[in-house]
Amino acid sequence: MAIEIEAQTLTELEEALSAGARVVLLDNIDNDTLRQAVAINAGRARLEASGDVKLDGVRAIGETGVDYISTSQITMAAQSLDLGLDVEIEVA
Repeated sequence: MAIEIEAQTLTELEEALSAGARVVLLDNIDNDTLRQAVAINAGRARLEASGDVKLDGVRAIGETGVDYISTSQITMAAQSLDLGLDVEIEVA
């Protein structure tokens, strides 16, 4: 079973790597720190950048060397639809 550990600082990343983490989610970390995280990681785990990721910033985040990028911007911007479903059941 794969378990992903969330880290918000380089210290937390180092703790996760020391514990043998295979996947680390780097939450709300700027691009310069992401580059440092990639260097510290040195390929030991897969790294995912997340938190306040905007679509226009995805390329720059990708250039830091992380393996994955996640964003909720696509779903957060979606308009909702108020849909009702009325069902009548007749018993014979």
